[in-house]
Amino acid sequence: MEADLFTAAAEERQEKDPAGSPLAVRMRPRTLDEVVGQQHLLKPGSPLRRLVGEGNGGPAGPSSVILWGPPGIGKTTLAYVVSKATNKRFVELSAITAGVKEVRAVIDGARRAIGGFGKETVLFLDEIHRFSKAQQDSLLPAVENRWVTLIAATTENPYFSVISPLLSRSLLLTLEPLTDDDIRGLLKRALTDDRGLKAAVSLPEDTEDHLLRIAGGDARRALTALEAAAGAALDQGETEISLQILEQTVDRAAVKYDRDGDQHYDVASALIKSIRGSDVDAALHYLARMIEAGEDPRFIARRLMISASEDIGLADPNALPIAVAAAQAVAMIGFPEAALTLSHATIALALAPKSNAATTAIGAAMEDVRKGLAGAVPPHLRDGHYKGAAKLGHAQGYVYPHDLPEGIAEQQYAPDALKDREYYTPTRHGAEARYADAVEWTRMHLGRKRS
Repeated sequence: MEADLFTAAAEERQEKDPAGSPLAVRMRPRTLDEVVGQQHLLKPGSPLRRLVGEGNGGPAGPSSVILWGPPGIGKTTLAYVVSKATNKRFVELSAITAGVKEVRAVIDGARRAIGGFGKETVLFLDEIHRFSKAQQDSLLPAVENRWVTLIAATTENPYFSVISPLLSRSLLLTLEPLTDDDIRGLLKRALTDDRGLKAAVSLPEDTEDHLLRIAGGDARRALTALEAAAGAALDQGETEISLQILEQTVDRAAVKYDRDGDQHYDVASALIKSIRGSDVDAALHYLARMIEAGEDPRFIARRLMISASEDIGLADPNALPIAVAAAQAVAMIGFPEAALTLSHATIALALAPKSNAATTAIGAAMEDVRKGLAGAVPPHLRDGHYKGAAKLGHAQGYVYPHDLPEGIAEQQYAPDALKDREYYTPTRHGAEARYADAVEWTRMHLGRKRS
């Protein structure tokens, strides 16, 4: 791994005095065989095995890879193992601090290394989703010509956050969440390993179970909590990490929610689908997760307004005004009080009668327009206020509905190609039942009664 003098000195110091490093750093696997979980990516002949030089690829060199998964499940760890095991030149960049200038410098260095020494370069780019399109474009020639073998890590869905040309030139490897057994094995190793706690403390079963709940599948979080609890126990002269010590050390379980990543969208989706399914309790659970994670209350309110029209519509005409009022309120008051307003709106929407008739109606109408089913506006509906409109026949023969006793005129409104098309199919749910009666009555008086 290329580094400046200060970084190299820091790494040398860590190797000589590993106790000065965090437990999560000390317990990093040194080989792929020590990696916890992700066994589906570590089979013989896998891209990661080939990156560290295992197997005989012949003329087919190892492919660039994109590692996708939530935080704490081993993306950086896998890159670290590659850096230690490979005989290739290894360079690490973070998309948080690097830009096009740094990328080009790495590519230039890689081309010199290939031309001058026949040395291949592996580039690890962490958090690639933070790169702009232009920054990602700068990687394309190097990846396509294999001047570098790219290992890119992202917590966000790469189909949304990585440009298509780069995706097509790389293998997408999806990391699976770590299981409780994976985390449990890691904790046991950390307790006894010479790089870890060297059996200085023990972990009873009830404490271990709570630690697994706190970790939420995040190995880094598990090791950080274990180290903090072990330190507290030793400070108290204890050789066992009791449940009480762990609870005192870690105030509460961190919410498993990355509001800058996929879980932001997954939890928001679950909230809306729970409202659509009329499960008020599940909806409140997902709302609470979003609030506890520090989600922007305006984002939540916008989702509720969409839900009110998409899934409730005219089955409860009050749903949208409630959602809009909630959005206005949270914009004015903010958290923590906004939690009450969002709860109010969520409960009202979850328990409201449901209809997606408005959603399907506009969808069907837009689909016809996209297909070219439009046609000319009937002449009697065209604008007749300008000079010469009458000569063109515009607005001639139009019947003004307010002049009729029933307030509805039997005349054609849609273009000829769509005169018999019906988009709105109301349900009999809640208040929409009266709209169902109304649409049947109006269509009959418009001369469109079905035979």
